[in-house]
Amino acid sequence: MTQSTYAVTGMTCGHCAASVREELGELPGVRAVDVDVPAGRVVVTSESALVLEHVENAVRVAGYQLVR
Repeated sequence: MTQSTYAVTGMTCGHCAASVREELGELPGVRAVDVDVPAGRVVVTSESALVLEHVENAVRVAGYQLVR
């Protein structure tokens, strides 16, 4: 298992967390997504390393932006 932490801007509530969790959870190999709204941080546990562009796109589809 691989665990990666990403900074995400624009999240302000539980609905934001649910949207990000849902989109990232659909990526192949993702086992868990932990969203910390106040910290603006997302921790993704996956079977192997994720492609950053895929993570970035999923966050964008949810309506937020990944910080590189």
